[in-house]
Amino acid sequence: MSSDWYVYILTCADGTLYTGVTTDLTRRLEEHNTSPKGAKYTRVRRPVVLVHQEAFDTRSEACIREAAIKKLTREEKMGLCKKP
Repeated sequence: MSSDWYVYILTCADGTLYTGVTTDLTRRLEEHNTSPKGAKYTRVRRPVVLVHQEAFDTRSEACIREAAIKKLTREEKMGLCKKP
């Protein structure tokens, strides 16, 4: 089964981090940077850069991982972003 869902971390222009879930990373990154469909949080912190992504087979798995990442400290999140 191919990966249909992604959890991602963005670095915003102000240095903050944003974590989200999507089925299409390219489209979602474009929305965060140029579209009103981008998250309210990122719309005022553009541009954003994709710094981490993880693939999952189901939305449920991706949402569980997103929740876990959101509970991490900034330092722990930055550690994820440095892993290959």
